Amino acid sequence: QVQLVESGGGLVQPGGSLRLSCAASGSISSISDMGWYRQAPGEQRELVATKSTSGITNVADSVKGRFDISRDNTKNLVTLQMNSLKPEDTAVYYCKARLLSRGRWYGYWGQGTQVTVSA
Repeated sequence: QVQLVESGGGLVQPGGSLRLSCAASGSISSISDMGWYRQAPGEQRELVATKSTSGITNVADSVKGRFDISRDNTKNLVTLQMNSLKPEDTAVYYCKARLLSRGRWYGYWGQGTQVTVSA
């Protein structure tokens, strides 16, 4: 059994900051990419930022310079520091990990955490 548990969402004013965390636990042998996606109402889910075990990052143009992704590979943890938040950042944010469990590679999703940017 593998779980991705997210935390840190909430309501923030424009220009504010939030920090999201996601911890993977369970029967995990290895993790390659971990990262964050988001889905706004009526929109498709989109990539926000991912980071590989070796440190290679992939960040959406819309958040470059404002969001920072980091990982602690020893704890199977990925965090997303979000600064200078805008109303258009409002969405449900999902953690995703590509991991090796019981001899097979899987893509796992967290349950999602709501981020609302509003005055």
